[in-house]
Amino acid sequence: MEPRITLITLGVSDLPCAVRFYRDGLGWPTTYAEGGPVAFFNTAGTRLSLYPLDDLAADISPHVQPARAGFGGITLAHNVRTKAEVAGVLALAERAGGRIVKGAQDASWGGHSGYFCDPDGYYWEVAWNPGNPLGADGFMNLAPSVH
Repeated sequence: MEPRITLITLGVSDLPCAVRFYRDGLGWPTTYAEGGPVAFFNTAGTRLSLYPLDDLAADISPHVQPARAGFGGITLAHNVRTKAEVAGVLALAERAGGRIVKGAQDASWGGHSGYFCDPDGYYWEVAWNPGNPLGADGFMNLAPSVH
């Protein structure tokens, strides 16, 4: 299997509301047509999709019960090119209807980051990582591992 994540799908409670947050609030390009069953967003690398939570659970299995409460043990990340951009992106997310859960601050790993939740409670980290800067293509340049 090639190591690749091509699509991350978030189950959402109100698809039009979620689309407005990402498309209108954050400015992410999408192929979504009003009234459509799913929204796809073009990002550098992995694509993001939004799909009604009940339908997503049913697609997995009739035995899966949709539940969205508390921290589910996963975060999504949006890395930025400069330290100052962290606070700017957090402010943009808040204006779009997100909730800031951790303001921009220096991180123990040497970077600068903060967190927001989208309207469905998904946690997003906004981070500047000087050890793994973004390339011109928007991909994170990973430092070599030391074994």
